[in-house]
Amino acid sequence: MNNVTWDWALFELLNFDGPTWLDSVMVAISGVAMWIPLYLLIIYMVWRRYSWRGVVALLVAVGLAMGAADMIAGIFKHSGPLKHVWESFPVRLRPMFTEGLTDVSVVSTKHGLYGTVSAHAATIVSLALLCSVVVQRKWFTVLMTVVAIAVCYSRIYLACHFPQDILLGTAVGIVAGLTGVWLFRRVVGEKSRG
Repeated sequence: MNNVTWDWALFELLNFDGPTWLDSVMVAISGVAMWIPLYLLIIYMVWRRYSWRGVVALLVAVGLAMGAADMIAGIFKHSGPLKHVWESFPVRLRPMFTEGLTDVSVVSTKHGLYGTVSAHAATIVSLALLCSVVVQRKWFTVLMTVVAIAVCYSRIYLACHFPQDILLGTAVGIVAGLTGVWLFRRVVGEKSRG
């Protein structure tokens, strides 16, 4: 299997054996529970701007955007009939399972073998893009950008993805997020409560 030299080198630069507390933080960042306050903030911000109709429209748009992003990323990672459709696409093992990498720090190996497109990157980028466009506040866009970068980096730190996997996931997330924006605008329009 061919490796991408820049990709491996960047992974080895970003992945390191951190202290136990940092491992725990990165696992939490990659999880869902830590972000519940953020989800509640998003709902509040959308309710303030668009009322409950906007909240319902956002939940539908987010569900469809994140669901599509996750499914598209999953097509490349999981075994099944679709995996053989793109023989030339570089489906590859996660860094934690890749031979030839030096000093890989692995926190947990409870993951699937393949990580070619990061579903975490795809879903968080779709959420960040969609919510930033809907909320339309600079500080909130900065917050969502920081959250997306933190989640994406956590996947490299945990040896789940190479940087290229994160970039592919980000591309999928952008397309899914823009689709979610389109759907939200179709349902709610550009009106707000002020």
